[in-house]
Amino acid sequence: MSVRRDRTHWLYLAVIVAVVAGIVVGLVAPAFAKELKPLGTAFIALIKMMISPVIFCSIVIGVGSARKAATVGRIGGLALVYFLAMSTIALAIGLVVGNVLHPGAGLHLTDAARAAGGKAAAGASEGTVDFLLDIIPTSLFSSLTSGSVLQTLLIALLVGFALPSLGKSGAAILRGVEHVQRLVFRILAMVMWAAPVGAFGAIAAVVGAGGWLALVSLLQIMVGFYVTCVIFVFLVLGPVLYAVSRINIFSLLRYLSREFLLILSTSSSDIALPRLIAKMQHLGVSRSAAGLSVSTGYSFNLDGTAIYLTMASLFIANALGRPMAIGEQIALLAFMIIASKGAAGVSGAGLATLAGGLQAHRPDLVDGVGLIVGIDRFMSEARALTNFAGNAVATIVIGRWTGNLDPDRAALVLSGDLPFDERTMLDEPEPAKAEEAVPAMSG
Repeated sequence: MSVRRDRTHWLYLAVIVAVVAGIVVGLVAPAFAKELKPLGTAFIALIKMMISPVIFCSIVIGVGSARKAATVGRIGGLALVYFLAMSTIALAIGLVVGNVLHPGAGLHLTDAARAAGGKAAAGASEGTVDFLLDIIPTSLFSSLTSGSVLQTLLIALLVGFALPSLGKSGAAILRGVEHVQRLVFRILAMVMWAAPVGAFGAIAAVVGAGGWLALVSLLQIMVGFYVTCVIFVFLVLGPVLYAVSRINIFSLLRYLSREFLLILSTSSSDIALPRLIAKMQHLGVSRSAAGLSVSTGYSFNLDGTAIYLTMASLFIANALGRPMAIGEQIALLAFMIIASKGAAGVSGAGLATLAGGLQAHRPDLVDGVGLIVGIDRFMSEARALTNFAGNAVATIVIGRWTGNLDPDRAALVLSGDLPFDERTMLDEPEPAKAEEAVPAMSG
């Protein structure tokens, strides 16, 4: 086992080296660096192709093994309540910081920025009704190929609830899904060895396209946004996590450090979704709680996106000389939270959500979206990191509330006494757990 850990240790050191090399190449040879973007795009695509199978297997096994359907419903209900509460707090913090800093005051909208804002609005997110209808896949199997997290979640829940009623046949299918899950995680572990190449291409392309000089005039909102995200993680999520589970936020962030590194290098939290499910299960959160909380959280628990939408809206309003009153701010941002569902994990989706929300609620501000197009990619880093941290904390908190967290195992894992197996991403005792689930499905 020590050999395996040493190998993955070198892998993530290689990612760090690749990020630094990408920055250097982006600054020294920007034209060449921009041509490296397909490397990052290809790596993210490799990870995304694994997301639906991971979610499907995790949810089917977790729900299919649950002895009572009410347990799953309780987890889902508490998760949605928690997500709403955290999003509201994130909005409030963003509003406070935004009104203190008054970002954007003094800037002027150029024709180029106006054109960029119109382009972003053209790709704006869909309405709430369309979003709800899109949860239903075209067919039972298309949910596994569409790339939609919520479509996969819906089908996995239906399959998981149907399996117990099949008795012994359902138990056999469940064991088959467990074998498929092992295969999926093994493939994912293999794909991760391409991370240094993907990180190098992604970072080089961003630095080559934007450079550093373009960021100076917009530094205020970037710093303000990053500071707000840090405040939210350590002064909101940290106390909540400790109060509920007695887990220190720093210990959790250290446990998830490799996932944060991957997100930082690619600007997409999607890339760490399969690993978060595996690591939460290894931490001691049950399969059903980990699968449901992480999967739904990626569409409904968008703490970083909420902060971004708040500060970006205030920035644009101030820059255009059309500041919003407090009541108007609350109405606009409440609307945006509804419109933002499903935007997590996709680099650049926050910009389209911002444009869509402004277009529907304050169309006179849409052109101002072009003011932040140049730095959106850099703000996307903090969005993705905050969303990921929020979902990790949410999974533990919900697991603790519903009795689906083993605190003793969590202590062993976070202390380093029970390391995560990077090669399989699954715990070895899993087949025995599968056998224990069979009696619940017979009779």
